[in-house]
Amino acid sequence: MSNVNPAAPDDAAILRLIQASKAAGATGRESEADQLLARAAQTAPAHPAVLNELGLRMMLRNEAAKARELFLRATQADPAHPSLWSNLAASCYSLGLAQEAMDAIERALAIEPRHLASLLQKGAVMDARGDTRNAAQAYRNALATLPPNTPAPPTVAAMVERARESVRSDNDALAKAIEQRLATVRERHGGGSFRRVDRCIELLSGQSSRYDPQPTFMYFPEIPAINFFDRADFPWLDAIEAATDEIRSELTTVLVSDRAGLEPYIAYPEGVPLDRWRELNKSRRWSAYFLWNQGVAQAAHMARCPRTAEALKLAPQCDVADHGPTAFFSILDADTVIPPHTGVTNTRLTVHLPLIVPLNCGFRVGSETREWLPGRAWVFDDTIEHEAWNRSDMPRAMLIFDIWNPYLSEAERDLVRAATEVFGKYYAVKTE
Repeated sequence: MSNVNPAAPDDAAILRLIQASKAAGATGRESEADQLLARAAQTAPAHPAVLNELGLRMMLRNEAAKARELFLRATQADPAHPSLWSNLAASCYSLGLAQEAMDAIERALAIEPRHLASLLQKGAVMDARGDTRNAAQAYRNALATLPPNTPAPPTVAAMVERARESVRSDNDALAKAIEQRLATVRERHGGGSFRRVDRCIELLSGQSSRYDPQPTFMYFPEIPAINFFDRADFPWLDAIEAATDEIRSELTTVLVSDRAGLEPYIAYPEGVPLDRWRELNKSRRWSAYFLWNQGVAQAAHMARCPRTAEALKLAPQCDVADHGPTAFFSILDADTVIPPHTGVTNTRLTVHLPLIVPLNCGFRVGSETREWLPGRAWVFDDTIEHEAWNRSDMPRAMLIFDIWNPYLSEAERDLVRAATEVFGKYYAVKTE
C-alpha cells in the first residue's frame, strides 16, 4: 500500500493536515492523528488524498470493505495516480476479489509500468491462482526496478523477499526442465564438455548473473569476456607450476629476511574517492613484494628470487612502458577480505599461482567462485568484477603477474602498447 500526496498549490492546507496526522500517528499520538485527519475530511471530504489516507487507516484496522469503498472514490477523483489503484487492489485482494484486484493492478501499471507495489501485487495474485511461472515473471519485473545493492522500501520488504524466493524457485525449475531436454542432446554429441553452453544455460535460467568487463582505463572491444580461461590455452603454465616449490621457497626466504620489501598493495593518495578501498588503503593486511612494478624491474628483489624471475620469462608478460609487466608476491593477512573491484584493461589477463593457501580462502570472478589449490595456476580477466577472501587465521600467499590477452594479434598488441604510452605521456605532470 502506498501513500498519495497530490501537489496542486490549492491543496497545500489539506496536505499539511494529512502530513501532520501521519507525523502524530508515527509517534504514537493516535488521538491527535485521528483528529487531524477528521479535520481534513471535514474540509475536503472528496479530496483523493483524504480518501486515500482514510482508506489506509481502514486497512490498518482490518476493515477492507470500508477501505475498498474509499479507494474506489479516490480513483474516481484522481484516476491518473497509480498508487490509488494499487491501494484499491490491496483492499480487493484482502476481500478475495482477485479479478477486481488484477483489474486495478493493470490500471496502475498502464499509468506507471515500473510501479513496484503493483508489480509485486500482480505476482502475488498470479501466485494465489496457482500460476507460479507467470507470477515469477511478474516478480522479476518488480525486482528489476530495485537499484542494485539497495534495501527494499520497508513498506514492501516482505513482498520483495517473497518475490525473490519465487524467482529462485522458478529458476531452479526452469534449469531442471532445460537439462532434462539437453541430456539427450548431450548424449547424441558424445557427452563431452560444453562449457560455453553450460554457462549460457546458467544465465538463461537465472542460476548465475552476467558480469561484463568494466576496465578502469582501457576497454578493447570485440574480444571474448571470459571469467576463467581454459588452461589449455596457456601451455607454458605447466613449466611455471613445476617450479612451485622453488618459488615458494624463495617467498619464504623473503618473508624472513626482507620483510621491509613488502609494501601495501593498495596505496592511493588522500582525497581519491575510492570508498571500497578505505579499509585496505595503505594497509599491510594486503601486501606485495614486487619483482616487476608497472614495467620497472625491481632488481634487488629479483636477485633474491632468481628462480621466480626465471619462471616469469616463460609467460608472455604484458610489456608497456610505465604500465607492465607487473609481477609480485601477494600476501593476504588472516581474516582479510579484498572487496569487489575491476582491473585497468582487458588487453591483459591476470595469472594466479597459489603458494600458501590455508583453509577458508576463496576467489570469485563474475558469478564463478573457486578455491585456490597450491601449485595450480589459473588465468582470468580482472576487468570482470572479482573479489577474494582469507577467513582463516593464517596468511595466504601467491605469485601474481599479468600477460597479454591471447585474443590480441601481434599488431594489435603493438598498437595498444603505443596508444597506452602516448596516453601516459600526454597526461604526465610536467616538471621544470
